[in-house]
Amino acid sequence: MERVKIGQNFPNQPILKIMVGVPLIYLPIISTIPFAIICVFLVKSHLRLMGAENIRSYWDFVPQWISHRYHYKDQITYSTGSKWYNLRAFRWYWVFNCKLYCPLSVALFRYLTYLVKIVENWWCPFEHDQKCEYEEGAIDKSYWHLHEQEKQRLHPDDRNNPLWRENE
Repeated sequence: MERVKIGQNFPNQPILKIMVGVPLIYLPIISTIPFAIICVFLVKSHLRLMGAENIRSYWDFVPQWISHRYHYKDQITYSTGSKWYNLRAFRWYWVFNCKLYCPLSVALFRYLTYLVKIVENWWCPFEHDQKCEYEEGAIDKSYWHLHEQEKQRLHPDDRNNPLWRENE
């Protein structure tokens, strides 16, 4: 897969573009996190009502705090020479970004994706070219595998896919 090219282009960006672009990091997260939390609650409730057990916790997706390389006392900052107008020169700015914003928001969206993969595997045991990406949400049986008559109607590849077949 080809890498996204950003590092080679960033140094050539005008400061005005950068000043406009930086807040765009936070606005989508601030505006979507409440909805993502609601989605997590609703999807997890749906799974529980369907009888799901052993659903991983949100905290399984958050990196261990001990694994973070920097702490407040040794947090690196962006050296600009002037601190009064540049948030990037403050340790608390980077601690917020690197210890809270990044790991917690990425974990939230990874967790929501994990839950949706479980739902997909439960209700839709039909193979497609991206189904192998749903392995993280593997389940014991899909809805369609509960009754022998329905299971036999499935294509053999769908009937025997290990994503929704445990010990059959």
